[in-house]
Amino acid sequence: MINLPESTPPETRLPVVPETIVVHLGAPNQPAENVEIPFSDYIKNVASSEIYPTWELSTIRANVLAIISFALNRVYTEFYPSRGYNFQITNTTAYDQKFIRGRSFFQSISAVVDEIFNDYIRRQGFVEPLSAKFCNGTTSTCDGLSQWGSQEMAQTGYNSMEILRHYYGDDIELVVNAPIQDITQSYPGSPLRLGSVGEEVAVVQTSLNRISQNYPAIPKIKPVTGIFGEDTEYSVRQFQRIFNLASDGVVGKATWYKLVYLYVGVTRLSELVSEGQTFYKVQFQYPGVLREGDTGTEVQVLQYMLAVLAEFDEVIPPLTVDGVFGPSTANAVQSFQRQTDLLPDGVVGEATWDALYREFASLEAVLQQDVARFPFQASELIPSLVDLTLAAVSGHSETPRFGQHPGTDLRLGQSDQQEVSLS
Repeated sequence: MINLPESTPPETRLPVVPETIVVHLGAPNQPAENVEIPFSDYIKNVASSEIYPTWELSTIRANVLAIISFALNRVYTEFYPSRGYNFQITNTTAYDQKFIRGRSFFQSISAVVDEIFNDYIRRQGFVEPLSAKFCNGTTSTCDGLSQWGSQEMAQTGYNSMEILRHYYGDDIELVVNAPIQDITQSYPGSPLRLGSVGEEVAVVQTSLNRISQNYPAIPKIKPVTGIFGEDTEYSVRQFQRIFNLASDGVVGKATWYKLVYLYVGVTRLSELVSEGQTFYKVQFQYPGVLREGDTGTEVQVLQYMLAVLAEFDEVIPPLTVDGVFGPSTANAVQSFQRQTDLLPDGVVGEATWDALYREFASLEAVLQQDVARFPFQASELIPSLVDLTLAAVSGHSETPRFGQHPGTDLRLGQSDQQEVSLS
């Protein structure tokens, strides 16, 4: 629990829809132009590049909501700025969504976007827009929405939310009419230093505590108070030395975003960030015995580690990170215990917790070495707690999804309105 001074009440940073978005016209590490365009035009462009304008209205709405949610997740988590880039998303399908500069918009798609561009989907009980994976479902497949599959469902009578719940789970919900405003980055705007007080200081302290799990030379700050004292200054200096930053004990912009980058990078799946694992709330210390019926943050952390391992080990069943230790969590714990020669009782004592964390940490190390698709040059790699490939966390296929699109043969007003009713 973060204990802040009474004069500084903690606030939850709620997502907003940006007025504009900066798109990099290439892969993240590729020199290319950045373009800033209205957010709604960006969504129209991507949707016009991804799906048929003659598809069912519920298909178009479902796909547009997935596109919006993915883009907002990129913006909200500061996915690229935290990695030192001066843009919010790329136009490359290996990492993000397809954007074609200067392309025309289809009328049916444009009308839908105008109606819902400030709506998005998220997991129930959480804040972040869902990082909604999708693919065409024919030449490329993924663990997310199938574009052609969504059309088939719509033709049998499914509405847009039924389609989305089919692919993303029953625990998603629709946020409507989110506020629209200029986006400011999470950096407080001025450096944090000895004597600083507030929520931003608590973010720094808890981030350092998590990173110290992998870098013991960084001393933990206990308790987390939101007050920048000498212990925090010393921990910041140690962090800066390890990651080749100016060791001045001051959290400027470079140090702040290095903390964000390292912490957000702890997940393989950006959905796990989207499902409430905000970088200033997760702690990995053994919380005491956990068993079926327990609830709370400690259970979320347990589920989070199991969920990450389940992505790589089919023996561990997938589960939802919801903070409720129910039968599915117990089953996942038992599966892990069996393959690690622990008593498969479904109860998480210290031995099970430590074994689970060791497996989780070792997976991080393996992923750190997997640089085949890493978007930076090898010389730019840092010894982070885990440096994941952007392609892995995006969940988008490297195969362009234009096989299903008629391309330049379609023009605004051609057959669009003949086959799709917007009423």
